[in-house]
Amino acid sequence: MPENRMAELQEQDKRIQENLNVIKNRLVVFSGKGGVGKSTVAVNLAYTLIQRKMQIGLLDADITGPNIPQMVGASGQPEMFGEHQLLPQVKDKLRVMSIAPMIPQDQPVIWRGPLRSGTISQFLADVFWDELDILIADLPPGTGDEVLTVSQKMLPRIAIIVTTPQEVSLLDCRRAVNMAKKLNIPKIGVVENMSGLICPHCGEEIDFFGSGGGEEMAKSMEVSFLGRIPMEKISRECGDAGTPVVLKYPESKTARAFTLIAQNVIELL
Repeated sequence: MPENRMAELQEQDKRIQENLNVIKNRLVVFSGKGGVGKSTVAVNLAYTLIQRKMQIGLLDADITGPNIPQMVGASGQPEMFGEHQLLPQVKDKLRVMSIAPMIPQDQPVIWRGPLRSGTISQFLADVFWDELDILIADLPPGTGDEVLTVSQKMLPRIAIIVTTPQEVSLLDCRRAVNMAKKLNIPKIGVVENMSGLICPHCGEEIDFFGSGGGEEMAKSMEVSFLGRIPMEKISRECGDAGTPVVLKYPESKTARAFTLIAQNVIELL
């Protein structure tokens, strides 16, 4: 590697550490496979922690599938802070940074791993997060470059692995747990999403995908089980509308589930 490039990376790492030093805790949310509701968990957990009077930032580290701004209802472009830093967007007290506002809508991000990882490093170095109680990074599914970059740069205290109850999801979740262990992340917790379907007509719970598999897997792998989240029609509607369910329906079963998960996260910290 050329000496000038090496110097640039060292300078970037220095800025990352300066940025992270004023953040009390760092947390990553990832999953072994896609489609398990990882971003839904990240968004609603963030707002549940804000309801506890905490300062929270959310980094959308899924470069090729960024959807956090849509899910929280954030619009517009990030503003500059000083000459070289970006200010995160703020929506209902949540500070959000994503590449989504910077690319044309509906256009694919066809980037190789090093470019995606470099963008995440730049967000960590050049976004003015200011003082936070927790910075949450919502990672893409799998165990690829972005997961490695964020884990090595952020040095998170907690990894939250999101799964659904089916065995095909649990298989990938086990891989994600083992990756978190290999990365020496101090605390690992499992969230079981889509754990029972709440009928919108009668309110009864149906074991559509089953339930309990995530808790059993967490116990067998000796990691924390943070809670289970049911499937509710209002949760999907809120995500599409950009109004997280814990804000619009704070008394719903989903919101109550996130209250328990947030308490368990705080206890891990």
